[in-house]
Amino acid sequence: MKALRVERKTLRVREVEIPTSGEEALVRVHLSGICNTDLEIARGYAGFKGTIGHEFVGVVEESPGDALLGRRVVGEINAGCGQCDLCKAGDPRHCANRTVLGIHGRDGAHAEFLRLPLANLIEVPDAIEDEHAVFTEPLAAACGILERLAIDSNMRVAVVGDGKLGLLCAQVIALSGAHVVLVGKHPEKLRIAERRGIETSAVRDAAKRKREFDVVVEASGSASGFATALEMLRPRGSLVLKSTFAGADPTTIDQVRLVVDEIAIVGSRCGRFQPALDLLKKGAVEIDSLISEEYSLDKGVHAMERAGKKGVMKVLLRP
Repeated sequence: MKALRVERKTLRVREVEIPTSGEEALVRVHLSGICNTDLEIARGYAGFKGTIGHEFVGVVEESPGDALLGRRVVGEINAGCGQCDLCKAGDPRHCANRTVLGIHGRDGAHAEFLRLPLANLIEVPDAIEDEHAVFTEPLAAACGILERLAIDSNMRVAVVGDGKLGLLCAQVIALSGAHVVLVGKHPEKLRIAERRGIETSAVRDAAKRKREFDVVVEASGSASGFATALEMLRPRGSLVLKSTFAGADPTTIDQVRLVVDEIAIVGSRCGRFQPALDLLKKGAVEIDSLISEEYSLDKGVHAMERAGKKGVMKVLLRP
């Protein structure tokens, strides 16, 4: 099968063996999505080598027993050991021995086939088309903020970053009833949020909104976004960190400000898939405007280059 892989610091599409399913399910990938984490892995983030990609929708071709066989599915990306307390409690997202699809210890989704434990797979309702279902993972990441932090209609929330994740975060948080402001650099992207009734602000105007917000979500994908987010927080506010990128330098954090203003820092990574699927089924989140381009898997290297270009939104790969 064909797969888009990072090997010896080089990105290329190559032929590899179809993964053996064993006790796991084998999924034929219908569509996969390139995200900022894929771009960062190609630059060296996480030191991963192998097939990249973790956003996908596909059909189960082999399965232990008949469960989900022939069904269209998406898959939670963290595969736990199954033995630790976290796994036994049904949440392997922080299992110390987990593998992560296309990120750590497990080949990913930019391929014709992938394998995951059956427990990670969730059937996609017929009402959700493939082009929307492939957004389940990033939408779940946006929903995961509400797992980590209680947000209600009395709060003012800013989301820094008008990329795909920032737009999803702003939409999900707005559904809580909170007043949301999306902060970004690109007028055409900010207009997507405006069409959903979300207030927007240019980054250059963020300095005028110092200490205004109860919660700020940093989803810019850049180190500068942290400083912007921190400036917008009121004392005793909560800073939610979503960005991951290569070359991050923790020494640039303004620790004095964190201590003096008693800022709470909340890390937020992966969310549950079912809430995301429920939102997609209801059409509660705008997806079509987040898709820029689609390429065949053969054009995977070019697709990654395009995904890294300024102004480009989600780029999809179709095996």
